[in-house]
Amino acid sequence: MRKTSALLVALLAALLLAAPGTTARAAENGEWAVFPAASELGGRPYFYLSADTGGTIADRVTVSNKTAAPLTFRLYGADAYNTERDGGFAVRTRGEKQTGAGAWIRLGSERVTVPARGHVTVPFTLTVPADAEPGDHPGAVVALDERIAPGGSGSVAVGVQRAVGARVYLRVNGPTVPALSVEDVTLDQDRPLVPGARESSALVSYTLHNRGNVTLNPRVALRAEGVFGRTLLDRNLAKIPSELLPRQKIRLTERWADAPQFDWGQVTLTATAKDVRESAHASFLALPWLVGVVLLTTGTGAGGWWLLRRRGMPSGR
Repeated sequence: MRKTSALLVALLAALLLAAPGTTARAAENGEWAVFPAASELGGRPYFYLSADTGGTIADRVTVSNKTAAPLTFRLYGADAYNTERDGGFAVRTRGEKQTGAGAWIRLGSERVTVPARGHVTVPFTLTVPADAEPGDHPGAVVALDERIAPGGSGSVAVGVQRAVGARVYLRVNGPTVPALSVEDVTLDQDRPLVPGARESSALVSYTLHNRGNVTLNPRVALRAEGVFGRTLLDRNLAKIPSELLPRQKIRLTERWADAPQFDWGQVTLTATAKDVRESAHASFLALPWLVGVVLLTTGTGAGGWWLLRRRGMPSGR
């Protein structure tokens, strides 16, 4: 089959971004790095800025080329968000509409060529609108490689552009309101047809929602209780995003191995962060399929017998 000549250009979804709380280093991918201008590479791994509404901040970003040939980049400001897949820190692509910090950043140059083994520093300003909401507005300054690398296979040629971004943690001065909720807790059970034939499991799903205006570092605990309040499960969950950005919500799941096959109880998810603590519950009935079929059949038969008996009884006066 002839290969389609169309070229699809996609920004690499997983932008490399310097993570807070780690050893100070620039965001890089081995070929180029992006970091706040400082006296040494990675001395300031991300921007942490604060401003009043209507205020303007001036700063500089450095793009470093680690290869033996010149590289050309498109520079742009981007809004940050939590990914749906795992809640990771991600930023909008150049073609997407920016409404927060990404829209407020103005770079001195939007296109730069960095010489081999060299670096270029570009000034930028960030102007906070007069009507901006107080609180955190995370984003990034991104360097998008102009080269299009081949990728994918099949009848459509796919091109990929890679990007690296330095995170921008902007706080607009004013009241801060931390707020967190756990929503839509569900439990899907996988039980054997015959009790004891194999292990059972359950998938606990829930939504973690940052309803406030500041970034939170949440922790979530899962507890399950059976009949008479017996503790069936009690553990802290590991698959939680290290940062839940303001007004973001993510859907998360947790596998409960060896879940009960015959029990009745409740699962509780408790989310905590600085100054906030919220819980949500979901009830469950663990009933082996075979037992359920027997009970349903028995109940249906008893109900039918009762109706027939009622119809056959003479009406009294």
